[in-house]
Amino acid sequence: MQLQPIRMGTFPKLAERSPADLGYVGWNVWLWADARSDSTWGPITRSVSERGFTVTATARVDRVVWDMGDGNQVECAAGTPWQSIWTHNEASPDCGHLYTKDGKYPVTATSHWVVDWAGIGESGVLTLALDTSGTLRIAEVQVVNVNGG
Repeated sequence: MQLQPIRMGTFPKLAERSPADLGYVGWNVWLWADARSDSTWGPITRSVSERGFTVTATARVDRVVWDMGDGNQVECAAGTPWQSIWTHNEASPDCGHLYTKDGKYPVTATSHWVVDWAGIGESGVLTLALDTSGTLRIAEVQVVNVNGG
């Protein structure tokens, strides 16, 4: 099995993918596992046989823990990809975060894999954590009200 961490899906986009994208203080950041595949999300099953014995293992991501770079963590399943048909500040239904200060935030997504295996009269569970990271840029917007009278 070639298990891999998720590909991080975020709105706004990570600075590494879109240097001009910014999030804003107090605006909703969306998080999801992008372009999921067998090797990045599962389930993936493989069997190996040797001298008449077979061991079968099935791996799947149980959860993703996002370290948001501001001291907060968000734990989610796959998350929902943001789509341009939604308003820019609509909250994610299942995996999101709000920043309270501007800055460049190093974000790490850790995929927690669970591998169930069975063979030769035995069975068990293995766990594996794989991570990937990127940077979110968050800006603060100042609003000035001008009476147009």
